[in-house]
Amino acid sequence: MRPLAVIGNVNVDLILGPTAPWPKAGTEIIVDHDELRVGGQAGNSALAWEALGVDFAIAANVGNDQFGLWLRDAFGDRATKWPVSSERTTLSVGITHPDGERTFFTTLGHLPRFSLADTLCVLEGAQLSGGYALLCGSFLTIDLARDYEAFFDWAHGRGISVVLDTGWPPDGWTEQNCVLARAWLSRCDCALLNEVEATTLAGLEKPAEAAAALWSSMPKGAILVVKCGSDGAIAIGPDGELASVAAPAVRVIDTIGAGDVFNAAFLAALAKDQPLAACLVAGVQVASLAISTLPRSYGGLPDFRDDVA
Repeated sequence: MRPLAVIGNVNVDLILGPTAPWPKAGTEIIVDHDELRVGGQAGNSALAWEALGVDFAIAANVGNDQFGLWLRDAFGDRATKWPVSSERTTLSVGITHPDGERTFFTTLGHLPRFSLADTLCVLEGAQLSGGYALLCGSFLTIDLARDYEAFFDWAHGRGISVVLDTGWPPDGWTEQNCVLARAWLSRCDCALLNEVEATTLAGLEKPAEAAAALWSSMPKGAILVVKCGSDGAIAIGPDGELASVAAPAVRVIDTIGAGDVFNAAFLAALAKDQPLAACLVAGVQVASLAISTLPRSYGGLPDFRDDVA
């Protein structure tokens, strides 16, 4: 299996809910569920890999407080080289709704200060050679994002394929943010976008058309994935052919981190050199189970055919 790493945002999530409608100002309501857990795109993907029994490296930073210590403890030996920022740890409070959707309130905290130097003090380039490095939370890890070009050079110089999931910009998909994301895509070996991100960046309404347009701007041999929620996922692989997989019908309980779980399962299959369609199946199946179970369950990767490469 090829080596895997994730780089980016790890923070604390406090999940409360469900509630509907939104409460009036000055009132207090009681909800049925609360959970304090590791969050952030990188954190969610790493937890999914852990649950799936997949080995990985993770580069992140934490804040200088008790939450920072708690996050480091959650990742054990993998977090021994994580730098500690002088800021407090980023905290997201997620309010869930009966339809499975959620609203987040997030502090910037330590994430903007995560840098390229922080990343390279954690990752071992030689150990990741031939593998995949997933970049997450681009618009939150501000210092690192400024040096993405240098990171691409470092990774590609060591035979590491760069995978990108930008996440949602706090200020929305402004023209400046779209320009940045397109520039990053032009150097990525694989991109894992959701439907809104893909159609917005491409300026096209249909996910398949958006995928084709964005894929054409990426390096030769790249993979472009569009996660379409309850409609499953589509992808264009190195041969330029479109693959698609439907999602099973499930009772949605908690959609938080669904895309990050998809990313983890998809890349785990890709690291096993599985065909693109099989990687999509892995991503959709594992993410569908995760959003429909409480406590969250990931199951396992599908049983791949040994004779398929």
